[in-house]
Amino acid sequence: MAKLTTEELLDQFKELTLLELSEFVKAFEETFEVTAAAPVAVAAAGAPAAAADAAEEQDEFDVILEGAGDKKIQVIKVVREVVSGLGLKEAKDLVEGAPKPILEKVAKEAAEAAKEKLEAAGAKITVK
Repeated sequence: MAKLTTEELLDQFKELTLLELSEFVKAFEETFEVTAAAPVAVAAAGAPAAAADAAEEQDEFDVILEGAGDKKIQVIKVVREVVSGLGLKEAKDLVEGAPKPILEKVAKEAAEAAKEKLEAAGAKITVK
């Protein structure tokens, strides 16, 4: 078998799918009893860039109750509806202790739905 140059090997790897390349790396590690730690280090170095992209496109939101408004009882009922597992006393304490986070790290759709319900009950809400 003719010896391939580095460029020829790279060209061959470019033609592989990620799954095929992953299988190759596993086979290479088993055959030569080594660990391919360098790709992990490269991936870790690329993580800050991925974190910056994630910061630009936020996918987790906090719903914060700024105030109950005039209809505190209605707001307490909606808080109990939005936040599962809250008893009457816990919901009342949460509403009276505003500003407080109602929901943390929820999807945009859930945050918007909670905001709409709470604002309809008379609460002042901030989504961050």
